[in-house]
Amino acid sequence: MNLALSDEQVFLREAARGALSRFKTVEAAREALDGHADALPDLWPTACEAGWPGLLIDEAHGGAGLEAFDAMLVLGECGRVLAGVPLLGHLPATAMLSDSPGAAGFLADLASGERRAAYLPAQPPDDVRERWSTDPAKGFQRGSLPTAGAAGEDGRVSVAGSFAFVPDAPGANVLAGVALQDEQPIGVAILADAPGVSVEPVTRYDATRSLGHVTLEHAPAVMLDCPEESLISAWHLVQALIAAESLGSVETALEVTVAYAKERHTFGRAIGSYQAVKHALTEVLRQLENGRSLLYYAGWARTGAPNEFALAASAARSVAGRALDDAARTMISVHGGIGATWEHDAPLYFRRAQLSRRLLGGTAGATDRVAGELMAQAA
Repeated sequence: MNLALSDEQVFLREAARGALSRFKTVEAAREALDGHADALPDLWPTACEAGWPGLLIDEAHGGAGLEAFDAMLVLGECGRVLAGVPLLGHLPATAMLSDSPGAAGFLADLASGERRAAYLPAQPPDDVRERWSTDPAKGFQRGSLPTAGAAGEDGRVSVAGSFAFVPDAPGANVLAGVALQDEQPIGVAILADAPGVSVEPVTRYDATRSLGHVTLEHAPAVMLDCPEESLISAWHLVQALIAAESLGSVETALEVTVAYAKERHTFGRAIGSYQAVKHALTEVLRQLENGRSLLYYAGWARTGAPNEFALAASAARSVAGRALDDAARTMISVHGGIGATWEHDAPLYFRRAQLSRRLLGGTAGATDRVAGELMAQAA
């Protein structure tokens, strides 16, 4: 198996890096935390110009018809510069909608970026929880999935329930997720401006991460005619995407820290020559390379080995979340006093690490699923 990037994938990655380099996203993140909410640049027009909204939509509906692997490359570049491009919510939603023939009417506008989607994250059952669940608004007890009524003559259903900390929900036009109908999971697509739909923007730790609490009070929804496997795959896709974003942040943290370790001298020597510093940076590199290998395998497995995608995506998420946490802490430690100050970028990456490891089931949830998958295979 050859997981090396093709020429087209290298071009996609470099084009994404070039497009995002036109914006001072890290500086904007600091200003936003200082109370200047309008400091964050609107990156959606740039994403539309680059064709990112349609990455996972087939060409027949105006998309690029690419794979999860390609989407991960773009998310990795976003993570490198803490760019708040609303793709973490958009891409899994479009993947779900693409698997539903009845949702074809949504796809052209979503592929062009004229409309934006957000994925309502629903975690499928595993060996720990035998039911579908959602992230809690507070505490550790996972919430119940919203319920859907019987389908009407027009094929629509009424959905009641809530989703907490939904990535990119504020400003989205279409909400796509999972609801329970007679205790069975079904895919639903809901217009954000439909009656009974409420999106409350929330900010936690990282001002660059757009989040929202979504409340549905008998909101009308289109029932998606996609298989349950597609609903499950969407959850694991979002795990892989946030893992890719996290590893992009690890790359920047490592590059910046290594450069500082070479130029900062104490007692006549570069601090990077000291064993404690070298070991810490080598450990970050090890975690980065380990995570990248798992991520590339997950990108291939989504279509190449669908039965392995859950394990691969969860493993990548588990390793990437811990790698970013360790990289951010090492970044602060190696930089010393300046690394903990507001003038440095290190605290911004630390904030990203702490929020990312808690969203979408969390790093711990992904680790539990890895354990469950491996134990099931062993049995």
